[in-house]
Amino acid sequence: MNYYILNYQLTENYLQERGKYRAEHLGMAKEAAEKGELVLGGAFDKPADQAILIFRGEDENIASSFAENDPYVKNGLIKAWKVRKWNAVVGSKFEN
Repeated sequence: MNYYILNYQLTENYLQERGKYRAEHLGMAKEAAEKGELVLGGAFDKPADQAILIFRGEDENIASSFAENDPYVKNGLIKAWKVRKWNAVVGSKFEN
């Protein structure tokens, strides 16, 4: 299994607008976490200009698919997103 980081570039009005889509977004995230696909996720603070979600899977499609179906992306709260493979080598729950 590999790790993939999904990086979101948030819009300036992200904090004001996310409430409309938050339940659906968090539902997707919780489902992915329960499946063991999403390891961690959250937004940076002060400023809330980016969010990072770390996925675990065979290829980057696990993260790309999440982004493509995320209501935050679909409704314009994300200016841009990208997925990068992350070569993790150490951590409390690291499995290779």
